[in-house]
Amino acid sequence: MNTFFAEFLAQNDVLLADGATGTNLFNMGLQSGDAPELWNTDEPKKIMALYQGSVDAGSDLFLTNSFGGTAARLKLHDAQGRVRELNRAAAELGREVADKSSRKIAVAGSVGPTGEIMLPVGELSHALAVEMFHEQAEALKEGGADVLWVETISAAEEFRAAAEAFALADMPWCGTMSFDTAGRTMRGITSADLAKLVEDLPNPPLAFGANCGTGSSDILRTVLGFAARAQNARSSLRAMLVFQNTSMAISTMMARQR
Repeated sequence: MNTFFAEFLAQNDVLLADGATGTNLFNMGLQSGDAPELWNTDEPKKIMALYQGSVDAGSDLFLTNSFGGTAARLKLHDAQGRVRELNRAAAELGREVADKSSRKIAVAGSVGPTGEIMLPVGELSHALAVEMFHEQAEALKEGGADVLWVETISAAEEFRAAAEAFALADMPWCGTMSFDTAGRTMRGITSADLAKLVEDLPNPPLAFGANCGTGSSDILRTVLGFAARAQNARSSLRAMLVFQNTSMAISTMMARQR
């Protein structure tokens, strides 16, 4: 298994990551409704510029342009047969940018939700979710990602499926959910619930936390929920992520809890 990111995290109390990916892509000409992942092969120079902008702004890591890279998401653009091609390209472009840097930069393979609702409420089975996440994970690994980064998840079932898929790919990973103003995801998960979920996984992430949300105050409440869970369980969370998507070039802080 790739140990680069685990070592990187252990060596630093805070890591800065990228932000405002969508805003930057729209500024580069992406149109509403288009799949950003198609640009990995159609507009590779723009994607490299996206990554380079984060590095130039001081990021220690950036996420690949593969958020919607599962077959379920790419199917909306008749590209479900290009999962390997598009995700591998996303990571390869990132690897090229990171390797040219004079300082250590981590390439995080972005994995977003499938967009499907899992059983028993919806129709997506656990097995199929694992299969789709695994397909994407292997492609990002092949392209040179240092770590996999599942984000914007709202259901515990989907988080578990991603974790299982990443184990199959033998890749380290981080995971975040999105919490709203009520302190819950769209599927009702609280930050304490996520902390408990992580504790129970057979292959826990290197770090976990929250992304998106509606503002700094809500993110703070989410972090307090993580901390409260750690205190109540008398255990130390391995890491917490504060991942607030804004129009700023730098919007992520990863801090190891001491």
